[in-house]
Amino acid sequence: MKELVGLLALSSLGWLWLPLILICITVVIAAKVLWIWMLIDVLIHETDESNMRLLWTLVIIFTHWLGALIYLLVRRPERIRKLGR
Repeated sequence: MKELVGLLALSSLGWLWLPLILICITVVIAAKVLWIWMLIDVLIHETDESNMRLLWTLVIIFTHWLGALIYLLVRRPERIRKLGR
């Protein structure tokens, strides 16, 4: 009975829920891509000076997309400015 009520409530919304689901899926996929991209960038381009590679790798792994975003906005431009890579 509950399933039927839920189905009726969902169908009463019509197609309004579909764009919301597509936006959520897009955001999740974008966060995963950002996370993988920044993790690869750290492992390939970050210097091993004072364990910066290890530190940023752990930050990105344990804080997931938030750590990747912090790395992208804070550390990556600084590294590119200093090292040119």
